[in-house]
Amino acid sequence: MKVKFWGVRGSIASPGPSTVRYGGNTTCIEIRTDQNELIIIDAGTGIFPLSQSLMAELPVTANVLITHSHWDHIQGLPFFIPNFIPGNTLRLHGAFDPVSGRGIEQVMSVQLQYSYFPVREAEMKAQIEYVTLVPEQSIQIGSAKVTPFLMNHPVVDFGYRIEADGKSIFFTGDHEPPLNIYEPNDPDFAEYQSFVDEKSASILRAMAGVDVLIADCSYTSAEYISKKGWGHGTFHSSIDYAKHAGAKVLYCTHHEPTRSDDALETVFAQVLQEHPKQAGDPEYRLAREGESYEF
Repeated sequence: MKVKFWGVRGSIASPGPSTVRYGGNTTCIEIRTDQNELIIIDAGTGIFPLSQSLMAELPVTANVLITHSHWDHIQGLPFFIPNFIPGNTLRLHGAFDPVSGRGIEQVMSVQLQYSYFPVREAEMKAQIEYVTLVPEQSIQIGSAKVTPFLMNHPVVDFGYRIEADGKSIFFTGDHEPPLNIYEPNDPDFAEYQSFVDEKSASILRAMAGVDVLIADCSYTSAEYISKKGWGHGTFHSSIDYAKHAGAKVLYCTHHEPTRSDDALETVFAQVLQEHPKQAGDPEYRLAREGESYEF
């Protein structure tokens, strides 16, 4: 299995000289099975350069898994070049939205409204299909088993476990570890804590034993204090997940868009000092645009 990062920034694309080493595009991850089947997780701005690379292997069938519908995870979809070429297939997977009452098809229909984009969906030449997923119900994409899991973010948000040929990846998408919204002396604290514990255990089961864990590491622990409830994790929380899940490699991603590459490396070095590696611990890496990892 092979994973390649095409976008690793969070919230908004941040190109420029201060982000050139790790990249400024928003979330997009390419996964290839041993049979070279193409799975793409999220369609941030990174999906545009990915789509350019696919021109050498047309026709393509692209199975795109959307974690959630916030702009930084879908904004590249209208620019996915194979959509404009006959013979290609885009199969878009994602969650049902209880607020709008619509499935994953709304991700395209909203963006391709006349006021926002010059090409209507009906004018796209590729075949576009929609698959609305159900939490913890697996689907098969070629040789890969894909299972969505509900994560914690201010919109319906899936993490994805992908298993193929005895190998496995889990991507958290945007995720903040569940926390108790009540104070300890509140009468509802204990009941809500049981929900938090159950949810936390479910997420760890979803990650258990993966070869590669790709996780939301937007903030440092100090930054997180003022950002509770925003729906993002920390380096500390993701390292904790990786250790408890028994992951072999942790890739930290969704880099804070205001953090330069130099600052990102400084923060990461401090994090590694705070978490000295013990025998059996995962390998910790910063996700870098353009980097591939094969296992």
